[in-house]
Amino acid sequence: MTMPMPAAPARMSTPDWLLLAGLSVLWGGSFFFNALALAQWPPLPVLLARVGLAALALLLAVRLAGLSMAVGRGLWLAFFGMGVLNNLIPFSLFLWGQQQIPSGLASILNAMTPIFTVLVMHVFGGERATGRKIAGIVAGFAGVAILIGPDALSGLGLNLLAQLACIGATVSYAFSGLYGRRFRALPPLVTAAGQLSASTLMTLPIVLVLNPPWTLPLPTAQTVFALLGLALVSTALAYVIFFRIMRSAGPSNVVLVTFLIPVSAILLGVGLLGESLLPRHFAGMAAIFAGLALIDGRILRVIRPSTAS
Repeated sequence: MTMPMPAAPARMSTPDWLLLAGLSVLWGGSFFFNALALAQWPPLPVLLARVGLAALALLLAVRLAGLSMAVGRGLWLAFFGMGVLNNLIPFSLFLWGQQQIPSGLASILNAMTPIFTVLVMHVFGGERATGRKIAGIVAGFAGVAILIGPDALSGLGLNLLAQLACIGATVSYAFSGLYGRRFRALPPLVTAAGQLSASTLMTLPIVLVLNPPWTLPLPTAQTVFALLGLALVSTALAYVIFFRIMRSAGPSNVVLVTFLIPVSAILLGVGLLGESLLPRHFAGMAAIFAGLALIDGRILRVIRPSTAS
């Protein structure tokens, strides 16, 4: 009896790539919002505000869209599983890790997500890791390291627990991609609302025990702005787009957003803050785009017939 061949990952369409670019901008802003919020509040209350406000916004959006959250007990239990893997574990680990290591190093470690996702999907998900895709992921990861610069790597090996926490978060993201395939039949808005609602219900008792809200200082205007941006922009809207891409292109493609997040952060700094583009920025972005072109494969399919002719 012959064993079935592993399935190939779904390909990204042009709308998927455009959504991925938009998602990178939304999640790129989360590092900025996190830094502002963590200046006044500890990580767990920030996490609760992030998922709680986002859940409320999405539940309202579900109602306005005429959809229903009555999806059955099995899917609600699955929302809790997805909330653990995709929110509770990685958000907590990254929030804690960012307090110990520079944000540049955290971004590089975050860019390991596609590597772990391809491995998880190859071993457990039946998606064959092609040589071209592996080469593209390696190029993309190298591009992130070049883009952020060698100074970020100077702390590599220091604060080892914080770095391991960030790596653990990327592994959790990888398994959430595998787990999240069960939601493909649901509208992305319902999936995002269900996951974030479950995450809120799990985070609330932890915060009440470890960081009771009545012991926190009243948030300043800056903290309120950061929490709203983190919840509504970098979480609620971002997760609707995330699940839309996952449904059409699969988990191993949607996590490629971690390569584009540093690019978005650099370009936002140039456009909004007047920062300068350095030679390493161009080199890093070139490596990232070359990696994504390898993964997409369309350019190679155009070149090969031309070469053959």
